[in-house]
Amino acid sequence: MKITIIAGARPNFIKIAPIIKAIEKRQSEGSNVSYSLVHTGQHYDKNLSDTFFEELNIPHPNANLEVKSGSQAEQTGAIMIAFEKELIQNPCDLVLVVGDVNSTMACAIVAKKMNTKVAHVEAGIRSGDMKMPEEINRIVTDSITDYFFTTSTSASENLLKNGVLSSNVHFVGNVMIDTLYQNLDRISAPDFWNEFKLETKNYIILTLHRPSNVDEEKSLIDLLNGIDKMVGNKKIIFPIHPRTKAILGETHLNFKNILFVEPQGYLNFMFLIKNSFAVITDSGGISEETTVLGIPCFTMRTTTERPETIDIGTNNLVGISIENLTLEFTKFLQNGLPKKGIPELWDGKASERIIDILLKV
Repeated sequence: MKITIIAGARPNFIKIAPIIKAIEKRQSEGSNVSYSLVHTGQHYDKNLSDTFFEELNIPHPNANLEVKSGSQAEQTGAIMIAFEKELIQNPCDLVLVVGDVNSTMACAIVAKKMNTKVAHVEAGIRSGDMKMPEEINRIVTDSITDYFFTTSTSASENLLKNGVLSSNVHFVGNVMIDTLYQNLDRISAPDFWNEFKLETKNYIILTLHRPSNVDEEKSLIDLLNGIDKMVGNKKIIFPIHPRTKAILGETHLNFKNILFVEPQGYLNFMFLIKNSFAVITDSGGISEETTVLGIPCFTMRTTTERPETIDIGTNNLVGISIENLTLEFTKFLQNGLPKKGIPELWDGKASERIIDILLKV
């Protein structure tokens, strides 16, 4: 079996790393399986792309489509055009896509139109929010996928409700957690740890990048001011996404607690998460990692495609208003963490299950 693996954006890199390791393990055991890695170039900033390849020991891509940025349509179209040429030159038995970025959907469409099987890792998750580009990518990808690999029973149920054959749905666990477990003994403090006098539990991690939170400069500054005042004397480490940085532009900002830093590599960022007091974010993936690490997480969204992080884990869905965030954060300060746990099969072996299943189909 020859598998073409697609990676396009930071979350993809974290998810493909353990899958590649699982394939290489099966190769060393004599299995007839090979892979080709295609980087679409959707994320091309070094701190969002190259660093992750280096830190997670992901091999140099066999092809880099170098599509870079653009509107949703421009980027999706550019990926499809470039990947069609790549797949014609290097056909395979299966195209494996992960997550829900434009690269995921675009490459799945190209593969199916070229009569190539598609496997979707992290299939079936749904937020119910059709304003999210990722939700559209998920739905389209799952509508043409052949092999569905899910992170939770709720994701599997979403697929079954939509008429997917149960024999094609495989609840395997979470490959992001595979990467976390595989690298916990390698995480390290960033260069600014001592400069900012950071200590375990004396700071909060903040990440924001979704349009509802960052697209309007004044409301973003108001939100940051509210968070700055809400946390008391805790420092706030804010690895600022290029998108968010561009919106703030040259605005002079003077916060008591917020410290702006560049986007972090995986090993530094996981060290910061693991040792933080709490996390405030609008990312879905981070809520998975905080759940496993037992770190309180406050997700500034009105919906989540990862309900298990709320039902079982440490995630709190707080909406997008500073008032509601402050209310929920205050409750946490007064009452502590109500619960924490690790969802079923988030045990670091999801990637091995995926490859074992694919080798039997």
